[in-house]
Amino acid sequence: MGIERIRPMADEVACLMAARFGGLRRGQQADLENMLRKRGGALPRRLRREARILAEADRKAGQPKLARQVDFDRLERAHKVLVGYLRPLGQGVRLRGGAASIAASVLFGLLLLAAVAIWIMIRRGLI
Repeated sequence: MGIERIRPMADEVACLMAARFGGLRRGQQADLENMLRKRGGALPRRLRREARILAEADRKAGQPKLARQVDFDRLERAHKVLVGYLRPLGQGVRLRGGAASIAASVLFGLLLLAAVAIWIMIRRGLI
């Protein structure tokens, strides 16, 4: 693994964080440093430490002499753990969850309306 692989790994983790936790406007691209500052608290403590390692390596990647000091094995493990945590809850799952939430709200409203209608019918003596 070379220095040129650090930036894409950090960008992938930043995009996954933005997709899962929000924090970006439409069309906006954030780096990992900003995502950690904005939504880093949403990550578990152990993963926050891994994300900081990846962000620091991303910062060092801009300077080749410092980038050679990065422990690439540790960086690869941090990337794998972060992607493994952030990826399972993808866009499709969130959309289905949102649709189920809307459907449950509508059904609850209809149930409440039916209960009120039955109560009114009982009060008037129709049932």
